[in-house]
Amino acid sequence: MNVEIIPVKDHEEYTVNGHLVFKDHAGNWTCKHELSDKELRAFRRYEKLVINNTLFKKHTKATYKG
Repeated sequence: MNVEIIPVKDHEEYTVNGHLVFKDHAGNWTCKHELSDKELRAFRRYEKLVINNTLFKKHTKATYKG
């Protein structure tokens, strides 16, 4: 299964396989739908490599295959 992550609003909202993942008022990532283990791992990897990386000015779409 492939996991596709698309930025909606950098540092605030992303879609993970069509599910909206956003930061709540406490600064935690949350989603109204439960993500699969693979989707959650891919988003955590994307967060570490792209979202938290100050060298990226604009976040891009990512596809994790596997």
